[in-house]
Amino acid sequence: MQEINKENQEVRPIDIEQIDLEKLREKVTEEPSMLPYAHTVGGAVIKPEDQGKIKANALEAMYQQTDMQMEQIYKQMQLLAEQAKNINTRKTISERIYQAEIRFEPLIGRTYYLYERHGKSDVLSLIAPNEWGKSKKYDKCIAAIRLLADHTWEILDMP
Repeated sequence: MQEINKENQEVRPIDIEQIDLEKLREKVTEEPSMLPYAHTVGGAVIKPEDQGKIKANALEAMYQQTDMQMEQIYKQMQLLAEQAKNINTRKTISERIYQAEIRFEPLIGRTYYLYERHGKSDVLSLIAPNEWGKSKKYDKCIAAIRLLADHTWEILDMP
């Protein structure tokens, strides 16, 4: 065998007796994919990962995601609580309306006003608080309401 020295293009013979085959065998593997370095000139360098860092990043991402989901659920709970409060208020006002004195037949889609009369009973009226002028017949306006098609009442204003 011969070795070519590229600097001065001279050919030198390779002495096989000087090659340490045991040392070369340590540098060869039957499973090159298990080496911690590239086993060919064009091979990718494979570096071991810091498992602690990977777990910490994954844990942080998990916390962010679950915190975001908990915030969404909290906002939904607030919305549901507000809706339940509004329904309860509608129910209370509706009960007062159906126990109030009504001297006409309410029409669907029209606006009416529920008044409290001298702390005793309630009255449903067609007249708005600002339309009474100086002759107020009732102590206070409880709510401005509208009759819906299902005969429930929508609260428009509660002064």
